[in-house]
Amino acid sequence: QVQLVESGGGLVQPGGSLRLSCAASGSIFSFNAMGWYRQAPGKQRELVATITTGGSINYADSVKGRFTISRDNAKNTVYLQMNSLKPEDTAVYYCHYSHYPWAYWGQGTQVTVSS
Repeated sequence: QVQLVESGGGLVQPGGSLRLSCAASGSIFSFNAMGWYRQAPGKQRELVATITTGGSINYADSVKGRFTISRDNAKNTVYLQMNSLKPEDTAVYYCHYSHYPWAYWGQGTQVTVSS
């Protein structure tokens, strides 16, 4: 089992920034992928960004150039720096951990972009 604890969500004005963190604990494999997905009201959950322990990164087109994902492998922690936030970024953001065939989700943290 892997436990994921997220932090850093909140309310921010358009154009502002937030930084999300997610710490993993439990049965962590040395090679894994961690990342962030989000789900807005009435929409399906979608990929935001992922990063492997080897440093391979994947971003959704909608966040490229604005969001930066990073990780500290020694702390089993992944970060999402979100800049130039837009109202359409409003969603519950979920941390994700995977090592095939296992996958785990965090409880989610709300990000609201509004003036």
